[in-house]
Amino acid sequence: MTKTKIKLNPRSTSDYREVRRRVHHEADIVIVGAGIVGCAAAVAFGKQGRSVLLLEKSLKEPDRIVGELLQPGGVNALKKLGLGDCLEDIDAIPCYGYQCTYHGEPVQIPYPTNLTPTSTPSAPPEGRSFHHGRFITKLRAAAASTPNVTVVETTVTDVVKNDYNGQILGVESTTAGEKDYYFGALTLISDGYASKFRKQYLPHTPEVRSKFWALELIDAELPCPNHGHVILSEAPPILIYQIGTHETRILIDVPENLASASPKVGGVKNHMLNVALPNVPECVRPSFQKAIEAGKLRSMPNSFLPPSTQKTPGLIMLGDAMNMRHPLTGSGMTVAFNDVLLLSTLLSPEQVPNLEETRLVVKQMGRFHWYRKSGSSVLNILAMALYALFAANEQSLVTLRIGCFRYFQRGNTCVSEPAGLLAGLIKTPSVLVYHFFAVAFYAIWCRFLDVSVLQKPYVFFVESIQVIWRAASVIGPYLVWELRR
Repeated sequence: MTKTKIKLNPRSTSDYREVRRRVHHEADIVIVGAGIVGCAAAVAFGKQGRSVLLLEKSLKEPDRIVGELLQPGGVNALKKLGLGDCLEDIDAIPCYGYQCTYHGEPVQIPYPTNLTPTSTPSAPPEGRSFHHGRFITKLRAAAASTPNVTVVETTVTDVVKNDYNGQILGVESTTAGEKDYYFGALTLISDGYASKFRKQYLPHTPEVRSKFWALELIDAELPCPNHGHVILSEAPPILIYQIGTHETRILIDVPENLASASPKVGGVKNHMLNVALPNVPECVRPSFQKAIEAGKLRSMPNSFLPPSTQKTPGLIMLGDAMNMRHPLTGSGMTVAFNDVLLLSTLLSPEQVPNLEETRLVVKQMGRFHWYRKSGSSVLNILAMALYALFAANEQSLVTLRIGCFRYFQRGNTCVSEPAGLLAGLIKTPSVLVYHFFAVAFYAIWCRFLDVSVLQKPYVFFVESIQVIWRAASVIGPYLVWELRR
């Protein structure tokens, strides 16, 4: 008896899987949220041959004040995901580092050129800043055009769970007012900082440290074009960066119960006019004043959410739904793209042939929790530690802030390595710890030189211990969080 071999047409197989997604709402992976993480993950898994359903409640171009600055490390990860073209044709502005100003005195913090690949030694590391909505629109278009990916506009309302073993089977949603369901071997939730699912499946809740109040400046003149600007004084920090040919974003940090922003003295507008405006560079003030008068104020919470090991079968949470740090350093998207790059490697068909092998997926998620720390830990700790210094009003922290600024003025590795950490190019936590305590000891030295002879013994024997202890108390808890499961 002759056996006939039947060859499957790859095209027909692809069409069949597309029908399963479109008609039967079944896929290998169901992704909730077509934002930064969701789009990147859909493209990464789709290119691997996984069948992907990408669900988003609204496919209109978003208008938000988050996700506007991508550090060089994030640009590199985006290119590795094959999404580098998404930065083109959106009026994105190249960024080559920062200018930090303390009481009107500036210091340059350029991205380190010695970390550029040897194949392109003349090209400095480059970040990009842009309108968030335009970038998301490009990412969504890339996801929609990726083989094996179907994008659906629907509002996810709950997960579908097997009550017997706790396995997540998919999601329940509402499409055009009708109840709907989508099923997958794996459900990836990336529904942002206000996630509706976090409380059910992760052990930590976000801690809001302050709010950024945002304005868009038109045709602002910046002291150092193609650089982000950090404005430091006795007031909370201010960030300024260009997001388009004519548009510049300014973010004013306002902690809770800030006296100059209390309602009885005029609220946030009073703080901007009487505290923020006098502290920004003089060339920025005209456009800033016009923006304040226009009154188009918007705000966002600045939160901290430590990562945790994920063990729920069939479910992964990613992005701000899983891990957040203060946006002072603009590192959120860099963490996100690197997370997607790592996760897609750990869950690739070579590592996990079938995503229904739940035990293997959970095992890989345990590896993901630890492997990602080589990059995310540095950015998480750096963001929270710098904010503690830059927004401080306690004397020991003020001493550290002054020492940090003077440390940058030393140049060489005192600025190149911290800039490499900030850019997401140096991923070694020990380098961060070294420079943080180097700043602490240098702050003590600067303080020692500034005081009179009679005060020097007190600085040496008392203040020095207070500063070192305060430095340890700032960075220590975040180090502990990163070491926890």
